[in-house]
Amino acid sequence: MFEHLAKILIFCGIILVLIGLSLVLLPKIPYIGRLPGDIFIKKDKFVFYFPLATSILISLILTLILNLFLRKK
Repeated sequence: MFEHLAKILIFCGIILVLIGLSLVLLPKIPYIGRLPGDIFIKKDKFVFYFPLATSILISLILTLILNLFLRKK
């Protein structure tokens, strides 16, 4: 019973470490957040930014990584 809980806690810890590393390293990667498909509207007192292309790219990368690690045999 505790083995299952231990595996879940280890998995959650790894996820938190990966999120922390991405928060530190992502601002240093060029073009992330400024891809051609990102929507940016700036008017007098209004700024709207929606990183559409960046979101799709991150989603594809995470899908590939998760499929490699969590593939059922």
